[in-house]
Amino acid sequence: MQEHPLSIIRRPTRTNLDLLANQADYTGIKHSDDELVQKLRDKLASRGARGIIGLQRIFKILDDDGSGTLEIQEFWKGLCDFRLNISQEECRRLFDLFDENDDGCLDFDELIRAIKGVMNPFRKDIVRRAFTKLDANQNKVIELDDVRHFYNAKNHPDVKSGKKTEEAVVMEFLETFEAHRAMSKGDQASKKGDDKVTLNEFMDYYSNISASIDNDEYFDLMLTNAWNLNNATYKKAVGMEF
Repeated sequence: MQEHPLSIIRRPTRTNLDLLANQADYTGIKHSDDELVQKLRDKLASRGARGIIGLQRIFKILDDDGSGTLEIQEFWKGLCDFRLNISQEECRRLFDLFDENDDGCLDFDELIRAIKGVMNPFRKDIVRRAFTKLDANQNKVIELDDVRHFYNAKNHPDVKSGKKTEEAVVMEFLETFEAHRAMSKGDQASKKGDDKVTLNEFMDYYSNISASIDNDEYFDLMLTNAWNLNNATYKKAVGMEF
């Protein structure tokens, strides 16, 4: 007999079985890997889960047993709740794509990396330059007080669009590091609760921002202005709209 695409070792509860009804009107795999990932990204974004804070909230909702990881049943339940129109086989495909270490569970870091994607080398280099400027003593961490002192949120996309105030963006910026410290398994230095920011945390924050910015020049200008990387007075670039 062919194995059910959502089968797991433990016997599912009646509630889980009820949730296995297809959201899609088809079976099998109809979409490519990239299309499946993008469908989930779009659905999460529509529910306000663009950054680490939002994804952390979604992850905790899906994690029914509080284990800190998602099993396939929990993952499928979330897709059902989200009304994501994909088949059970495509759910299994997404789960396997995200499960980097093939342990049969998704942890928060795996979900974050899958949803956010990665920055290109050009953008990573800009982020490293900003971190290096703040890391005055070159000990590979920056103090949160330094972030508060140096960070200029004036050119953040949400500030420019009127969605958020500068103060709100700064507070969200700081809260992002706390969320990563609480949920991440990969960066031990980020868990000490010592009000310090590691390079990984810094990269994570800007990975979230980067995902919503298509233009490399815009991203460059935003970070240059935010951290005054050119040590100059802030200016609006010719022909660039914010």
